[in-house]
Amino acid sequence: MSSTPAAVASPASEQAKSKKKKHKSNDAVPLLLKNYDRPNVHTGHYTPLPSGHSPLKRPLAEHLRYGVINLDKPSNPSSHEVVAWIKRLLENTGHSGTLDPKVTGNLIVCVDRATRLVKSQQGAGKEYICVVRFHAAVPDTACVARALKALTGAVFQRPPLISAVKRQLRVRTIYESKLLEHDPERHLAVFWISCEAGTYVWTLCVHLGLLLGVGAHMQELRRVRSGILGEQDNMVTMHDVMDAMWSLDNYKDETYLRRIVMPLEVLLTSYKRLVLMIPGLLRFENDIETGEEVVLMTTKGEAITIGIAEMTTAVMATCDHGVVAKIKRKALDEWLRNVVLPAGGDVSIASIAAAPEPEKVKVEQDVVGGEEVKEKKKRKKDDETDGGDASVPVKKIKTKEAAETVEGEKSEEKKKKMKDKAESGSAEVEEEADVANDEDGSKKKKKKKKKKKKKKKKMMMMKKKKSKEGSDAPVPEIAQTGDGAEAEKSKKKKEKKKKKSRETE
Repeated sequence: MSSTPAAVASPASEQAKSKKKKHKSNDAVPLLLKNYDRPNVHTGHYTPLPSGHSPLKRPLAEHLRYGVINLDKPSNPSSHEVVAWIKRLLENTGHSGTLDPKVTGNLIVCVDRATRLVKSQQGAGKEYICVVRFHAAVPDTACVARALKALTGAVFQRPPLISAVKRQLRVRTIYESKLLEHDPERHLAVFWISCEAGTYVWTLCVHLGLLLGVGAHMQELRRVRSGILGEQDNMVTMHDVMDAMWSLDNYKDETYLRRIVMPLEVLLTSYKRLVLMIPGLLRFENDIETGEEVVLMTTKGEAITIGIAEMTTAVMATCDHGVVAKIKRKALDEWLRNVVLPAGGDVSIASIAAAPEPEKVKVEQDVVGGEEVKEKKKRKKDDETDGGDASVPVKKIKTKEAAETVEGEKSEEKKKKMKDKAESGSAEVEEEADVANDEDGSKKKKKKKKKKKKKKKKMMMMKKKKSKEGSDAPVPEIAQTGDGAEAEKSKKKKEKKKKKSRETE
């Protein structure tokens, strides 16, 4: 009997398998929880929250609400047009760092609430691969490489004529550059650069041509990396987004869409971490300095916000209370206040977060109980009034009626006095008005005024006599007053005729 020898695995193959297993297990860990054992431990006691989800296990609605797309922008449309097309498929979107219409490559598109992190990614570094065309032959490749290295560091730039920025002189930093290929016959060169946000590669190509003395312009440009995401980090096209939405609408399949839309924590893996829960700080990274940007996260791996550190690592290790960081840009809606280390009032906050519903029920019960107590008190008062002596309330009613009658008589007397004063005052006002009118006349009419005054005095005297005599002999007085009035009228007519005759003369 021939027995086949057992296959013995080589050590190299075992190492490769172990590496693959580690790689798979590391990918299964949520993004911000990778290497969770490295940060320093401040405390291990905390209150676990029922709300929230792991970034890789969120429901689809929340996954899209806090999502990011690493898009490969096509050549002719502008960045705003591309974002507008995606907005038709998904909700509110925004991009980090614009690309010119002819430029292709990496464009980070943030969906809905993830647009809060757009500004933090706009200022991140960029990497480009550029094709430059020289206006004349440059035979020496080393000369091109030296000219390209001379343009590293701080460089003065003025944006080109066709740009979305104001054309003014500014300084931009080029961190690194490499010449990838040079073809002297076709007058072409390909180079890679890592630069600051806002660098115009177009003007860099023009400066390269000036250094070589032949002139140059940019032929083609592609962005290879924007911030932390590059070409190899799950880059997708516009067709992928459309196909994913089609599969979701027709087959209810979420897998394609979940692969395209990544959680926002992808953008924050390069920040130093502070792990926080309701009691305060749980874990913190090494080498944190004051004023440095850090990411605040939960024990589930969710990013709470981007903050600015207020303490160093050494102070966090020795301090028991205080402000660890101040909020710069909020990522989740649930965390709105500044992050503080444990204090006396955090126990009550933990209890509220752990059991919110029973407390609401208790509050409602207390309100209902208070209303019942008030109703009982009212009933007791009504019973006491009904059971007491009836003579007491009758006496009170009589005294009130007597007081009301006295007050009514006093008010009537006051009204009569006010009427008498008003009548006397009106008569005096009329006399004063007449006197004023007499004084305003001219010297020629003084005689006429005197006569009128005498007539008025006679009339007043007649009225006073009537009031004194009363109703003893009304008929003869009326006749006398009527005769006197007719005589006065006749005199007035004669005087008017004399005046007219004088004026005509």
